Amino acid sequence: MRKQSRKINLFFYLLAIADFMTLRTCHWCHVMERESFEDDEVAEILNNNFVSIKVDREERPDIDQVHMTVCQALTGHGGWPLTIIMTPDKKPFFAGTYFPKHNTMGMPGLIEILSKITEAWAANRNNLLEAGESITNAIQNIYENTSKASISESTIREAYLNFRSFFDYNYGGFGNAPKFPSPHNLSFLLRYWKVNESDEALKMVEKTLDNMYLGGIFDHIGFGFSRYSTDKEWLVPHFEKMLYDNALLAIAYLEAYQATGRNLYAEIAEKIFTYVLRDMTSPDGGFYSAEDADSEGVEGKFYLWTPEEVKSVLGETDGEFFCEYYDITENGSFEGKSIPNLIGIYNDNLSNEDLLKLNSCRQKLFQYREKRVHPYKDDKILTSWNGLMIAALAFGSRVLAAEDYAASAENAVSFILNNLRGKDGRLLARYRDGESAYPGYIDDYSFLIWGLIELYEATYKPTYLKHAIELNDILIDNFWDSEHGGLFMYAHDSEELISRPKEIYDGATPSGNSVSTLNFLRLARLTGKHELEELAHQQFKYFGGTIKDYPTGFSFFLSALLFSISKTNEIVIAGNPKQVDTKAMLQTINDVFLPHTVFHINPHDNTEQELTKLVPFLADQKSLKGFATAYICENFSCQAPITDTAQFANMLENQIQSGGS
Repeated sequence: MRKQSRKINLFFYLLAIADFMTLRTCHWCHVMERESFEDDEVAEILNNNFVSIKVDREERPDIDQVHMTVCQALTGHGGWPLTIIMTPDKKPFFAGTYFPKHNTMGMPGLIEILSKITEAWAANRNNLLEAGESITNAIQNIYENTSKASISESTIREAYLNFRSFFDYNYGGFGNAPKFPSPHNLSFLLRYWKVNESDEALKMVEKTLDNMYLGGIFDHIGFGFSRYSTDKEWLVPHFEKMLYDNALLAIAYLEAYQATGRNLYAEIAEKIFTYVLRDMTSPDGGFYSAEDADSEGVEGKFYLWTPEEVKSVLGETDGEFFCEYYDITENGSFEGKSIPNLIGIYNDNLSNEDLLKLNSCRQKLFQYREKRVHPYKDDKILTSWNGLMIAALAFGSRVLAAEDYAASAENAVSFILNNLRGKDGRLLARYRDGESAYPGYIDDYSFLIWGLIELYEATYKPTYLKHAIELNDILIDNFWDSEHGGLFMYAHDSEELISRPKEIYDGATPSGNSVSTLNFLRLARLTGKHELEELAHQQFKYFGGTIKDYPTGFSFFLSALLFSISKTNEIVIAGNPKQVDTKAMLQTINDVFLPHTVFHINPHDNTEQELTKLVPFLADQKSLKGFATAYICENFSCQAPITDTAQFANMLENQIQSGGS
């Protein structure tokens, strides 16, 4: 055995290594696995000279975040697979993403890289050690030197103008290919429209939501959205399906449904939920993480069709009808086969007969497709991503009056609290095969708290508000930087890395700091704990300089800012939730887009006492003469109670819905 001083620690950070099995939902991770990690020649070099470790970035987002920053600083870009080479004291000096086995078309090969580093370690070890020290110091400075500044309506306006300048008016979305859904950008634009009555902002949202659904990024046979589109038309996706994308997209479509009243958006959200509850839900209630892009080693194979195959299932007449409607042709749209899509051919005026025929055909094709070899399912259950889907289902349950969605969200919460929460009340990050592991990160807390707030407003059960408050307190106690402000990515007593980042960028998902900021504001208004509002204002100040430099990268954070500076309302409906007049008032709330409103129901049952312990001011807001009674407070000033449902609806329409600052 070589002496430890001769070894170099080599950390491979690769997307979706499910408990160190294989690289499942990342195409180039598959390739690097086949070319290098399963290759005897590469293995011999690694085993003789390196300590090789594979890390699942979804299980250890803290490791991924720190070392992705290293890669971006050294190379100007990042991505997965992420390859980092470090000194024995874990200080990185080399970074990259995918490397082929040997030098190929100008790309350095992994074997050549490893050989040169081994030689350099033997001949010029001090140079590598100095490089690692220098890079580590630079990364620490990146996270520690956050510039504070004030952000305001002008920052929000600048973000909107930047989105408008990058908007694709032909196909929706922003920029050129590849195109990512980034639904929190659309949610920001909806809020901008609400506050500023900007028709242009709403048009950008609708155009994007329409075209994403029409394209092949949406699975028209089995439902659900793929990760992103490789082209500007949204036609050819990267076929992997992620839980977080579908959760956030469901929320965006539901909000657009509230804002516009277009039934199509409600139907798309329902299709997303159909996919998740059918294919991504464990028997115990938690939600799985992802489905692979590849099946049988071929990207997209599971999802592709030829006209002959369709007709073999549906018959000549129905097959021709289906192929024409979904653009399934002899030439195909991907690798000689077709991705079902509606680009340029969508018809929203089909007869009921044709709609029934299409749905019958789709169901037959779905059953036929089920017999194919399925893409691998990453069956990790992540607290953070489950929090997002809980939020989506809870929101969907009240917007669509669908109690089964709330029941599914409640089942997921029960699973997490029973399997991913320790005796000390703190969260764990991952569950798989009966094992829970890794102390929870900021996203685990912030996303689950978001889900609990939505579930409270959907079910009116105080226990969910109680859990949200408890977890929020734990988050502040263990993650808040009391000296400077901001929330760290991992807790004060977690494993210490070369740096302790505070992530704010709203990328594939909103950042934990962004979501927590909005959670602080909503909980402050729901409970009267105005110290939480002060924490939100500290967030605005602490991250202000970073936001100002690139406001479009922080759309969810700016949504929190909009909540803070806009006209906000607190609504209490006092009455029996089973009574017709109470239901009517609640439905009035659920039918309209009220992003800057929080609400309670003060019921006439045994939960009232539990609720008033959490929210003491509700004790004085009772129903009048047995009628459902609405109490509306705006900007800390309350109006006379209302018992007339029509009057209440009129106030929502004319006063609250204006939403201005």
